[in-house]
Amino acid sequence: MDVQLIDGTYELFRHFFAVPWSTDVTGQEIGATRGVLASVLSMIEQGATHIGVATDHVIESFRNELYPGYKTSEGVPPELLSQFPILEEALEAMGVFVWPMVEFEADDALASAAFNAAQDERVSQVIICTPDKDLAQSVVGTRVVQCDRRREIVRDEAAIVAKFGVRPQSIPDYLAVVGDNADGYPGLPGWGTKAAALTFSQYFHLEDIPKDWREWHPSIRKARGLSESLFGAWNDALLFRTLATLRLDVPVFDSVEDLRWKGPTSDFETWCHRLKSPALLSRAVSAASSRSLAAASQARSNGPASKRDAGQ
Repeated sequence: MDVQLIDGTYELFRHFFAVPWSTDVTGQEIGATRGVLASVLSMIEQGATHIGVATDHVIESFRNELYPGYKTSEGVPPELLSQFPILEEALEAMGVFVWPMVEFEADDALASAAFNAAQDERVSQVIICTPDKDLAQSVVGTRVVQCDRRREIVRDEAAIVAKFGVRPQSIPDYLAVVGDNADGYPGLPGWGTKAAALTFSQYFHLEDIPKDWREWHPSIRKARGLSESLFGAWNDALLFRTLATLRLDVPVFDSVEDLRWKGPTSDFETWCHRLKSPALLSRAVSAASSRSLAAASQARSNGPASKRDAGQ
């Protein structure tokens, strides 16, 4: 089986700015919610069996306590923020496993779920559906990959190295010195993507870098300036790496089977009425029916041999 893990926050943002606005029967904006539901349902129709969606129920997390400049919900349109709880409840009604994050971030839930799912021998591949560079650190060989569904790009470990110049386990160190504008921390002066790639291709983590710049690998240009910047702001570098490091201890599921899609719940019809989208209901019911028929057919083919066969 494959496990599909979806960045619900990214999907909601993407659809909010991509699809026409639309209100539900109460006047609440729900265009993005409807778009995400249709997108997830299309994955199910294309064969996805085990799905989990992580969302930032609130944008703030424990990282805001570590660094005041970390991203917040400030500036996010209220019409978008108001759709997070709606999306979460609608997905659950559609029968999809959802992780609404409050203390942690959606990225932490995705990283934890990917790590846990990869430990299950029944899982063939874990696919993290997000273009977020933070999740590159969760990629493992070809077993855990990252998928940008919009651009139809799948990146395994080799592709992560080709893109960033460093292995997945060095991504938090890489981001610590380069910075991440989306998350709100600046990185270190003088450190760009090329310098970071050259450095962390030789030294996997910050602690591996020699304190004497003259001992740095000769391929790293401007080693003296980079060294002075790094060790002059060492505590900042460690803090930024902590901000960039995704947690693997978020409670996500007891068994990977918890993620199996078994069809919509009885509440989904009410949600489809509210969202003015009867097509979503008919599609979900049809997909569930097809799954049931396929499962029954598989069970018959795997069942005991007929009496005639047994006598031969």
